[in-house]
Amino acid sequence: MSHPTLTALMQHQHPADRAIHYHSGDNQVRRVTYAELYQRALGMLFHLQQLGARPGDHLILLLNNNEQFIDAFWGAILGGIVPVPVAIGISDEHRRKLLRIAQKLGQPFIFSDRKTLERIGQFVQQAGDAGLTTTFAALRPRAFVTEDVADLSKAGLVHEARPEDTAFIQFSSGSTSEPKGVVLTHANLMAHSQSVNQAGGFNENDVSLSWMPLTHDMGLIGFHLVMFAARVNAHLMPTELFVRRPLLWLAIASSVRATILCSPNFGYRHYLKVLDDRSPGSLDLSPVRLIFNGAEPISVELCEEFLARLSGLGLKRAAMFPVYGLAEASLAVTFPPTGRHYRTLLLDRHHLGVGSRAQVVGTGSRDAVALVSVGQPIPRCELRICADDDTPLPDGSIGHIHIRGENVTGGYFREPDINAATFTRDGWLRTGDLGLLLDGETYITGRAKEILFVNGQNYYPHDLEAIAQHAAGMELGKVVVAGVRPPGAETDQLTVFALYRGEPAGFPALATEITRLINEQSGLEVAQVVPVRRIPKTTSGKIQRHLLEQQLIDGEFAADQAEVSRHAPAYAGGAARTADSIESRLLGICNGVLAGRSIGPDDNLFEIGASSLKLIEIHEQIDREYPGVVDLTELFDHPTVAALARHLAAKSGG
Repeated sequence: MSHPTLTALMQHQHPADRAIHYHSGDNQVRRVTYAELYQRALGMLFHLQQLGARPGDHLILLLNNNEQFIDAFWGAILGGIVPVPVAIGISDEHRRKLLRIAQKLGQPFIFSDRKTLERIGQFVQQAGDAGLTTTFAALRPRAFVTEDVADLSKAGLVHEARPEDTAFIQFSSGSTSEPKGVVLTHANLMAHSQSVNQAGGFNENDVSLSWMPLTHDMGLIGFHLVMFAARVNAHLMPTELFVRRPLLWLAIASSVRATILCSPNFGYRHYLKVLDDRSPGSLDLSPVRLIFNGAEPISVELCEEFLARLSGLGLKRAAMFPVYGLAEASLAVTFPPTGRHYRTLLLDRHHLGVGSRAQVVGTGSRDAVALVSVGQPIPRCELRICADDDTPLPDGSIGHIHIRGENVTGGYFREPDINAATFTRDGWLRTGDLGLLLDGETYITGRAKEILFVNGQNYYPHDLEAIAQHAAGMELGKVVVAGVRPPGAETDQLTVFALYRGEPAGFPALATEITRLINEQSGLEVAQVVPVRRIPKTTSGKIQRHLLEQQLIDGEFAADQAEVSRHAPAYAGGAARTADSIESRLLGICNGVLAGRSIGPDDNLFEIGASSLKLIEIHEQIDREYPGVVDLTELFDHPTVAALARHLAAKSGG
């Protein structure tokens, strides 16, 4: 049965055996039926209305706890209050983003925990920015903290929403620019859920499991709202639990006989890295029929490795389900047919410019770039490929991806200029992505604003990064390719930024290997390889290439480049590793990763609010410096730099 609004969907009678299961560890799960969720949401609404929140007001959700988030989200929906999910970050830039969002919203309410709000207050005090101080001063009296929610027995008054009303606002992860708020109506989200349920064939026999954060559209819309609308029995695993114990993800999937899973590239890589050469155990993954792979670009190599490692557990090749979507579409744009092995296409990387005809090449071609089919548009959504002037292009041509449909947003919150630039005169939304249609299949080639122009040709940075990652010690996400145009130059210079925190004398060999790989496999000459101590990323993990380009032009890497050029003496790898020397190195790693903070040897990484993704990055740098000595899980047992240094020294014989 279809419903016009999320409010009506929640008010509808729910089967007694449908529930959300909140996992917190081995055999640690809390079950909340959909009927109980409705009562809990009414209880949250009562508290919000007592605070003064009314229909049309905005509520920032700044929470890590899945159950608290979902209770508050639905409480707001039932009251006509507009939820605004925001990811909790640990850097000053994350806190600036939150306050910029609050400024844009006007007079929002906020639901968070007391410690998080205290950290924001401390940041504002230290920043000494009058604008931030004013924003936080206005926000603080409208704050609702988790510690004050003890009783949910009193019910608030439901506001009957209309389909055209704003349901919630999904802000972009942002970069150097202001975050943009995607406005999604009840009509958008209900049309999306109905279309996705139809395309994915979801039914009451399905069981879903997700570790994606609820502040991400795949987590909130894909694996909560869509599953709730389909009456699927849903299981949620905290993102930080997956980060800490990734093997638990598929162990839970096996135990609950999950049929629907999801993961971007990062998740497969993290799972396989921790699994290493161990056996995954006696899991049964035969019930899994779909694993949503929404990372862009989707790594064929990673898909193959993941499926091969787990094939003995009953995981079917046809379960890998590459999809394309974006927040502006309420999430989903295209799905392949269910039950089909995923399809790939090899194209010549030298013919991927807008308006070019795609050139299919053979498996052995050094110019081949592998693309994955993401299928066809879901029902109620249209997609077209266009030239720079918005003219539709024939099949097989590379062009800009435009979409329109009932699931597509009407625009960004209070952004008239951006809206005018985003939508065409005939109502299509310019996604900013490039791709092609070929034989009825959709392929995504990259982001238009990140395309490189080298020697009169167009290239995609992620394609060249996939080549460079095969250099010693590199991985996807640790090497960034960009086209940098120095002041006065007429063309872009192909520049590679490589994450490197070793001794300067070791970098030239790595730079030479990266240069050789790119030249051999693409025919392109690298102008320079720049050592960087940090790869800037958005809160959702997207690389900020333009920020690196600007930092290079501004001379921020000049000192490190000069140091490398002096060919410092080789690192004495056989020197004794004392706890003091290791502590100094670990402090450098942690302070490099946690940009915007300065931590001491006795600071607890968890108490200062280091995110799960940052902990992974810290561990990866430690593993690069001291290969195989310490597991990720040992960071939880030795959470300060001093304790970890002593532990590392003992294990490495220092």
